[in-house]
Amino acid sequence: MEELIKKLADLLEVEEIDVKKAFTDYEEFDSLAILSILAMLDSDYHTSMSAREIRSLPTIEDFCNAVLSKQ
Repeated sequence: MEELIKKLADLLEVEEIDVKKAFTDYEEFDSLAILSILAMLDSDYHTSMSAREIRSLPTIEDFCNAVLSKQ
């Protein structure tokens, strides 16, 4: 999970991510960030999610668990 969190921080261009927060708690989370996350999921984790799925997850930790459960 640490690697995924680090990649998310890089994509959002923030120092660190609080996994107990939602993506929407970060000003940097916008449509471009969603596209970057979707591309990263495809290339690095060989999985996919919809933008709606990403937005529907209550916390970033929930997102990470959903991604890792598909592995």
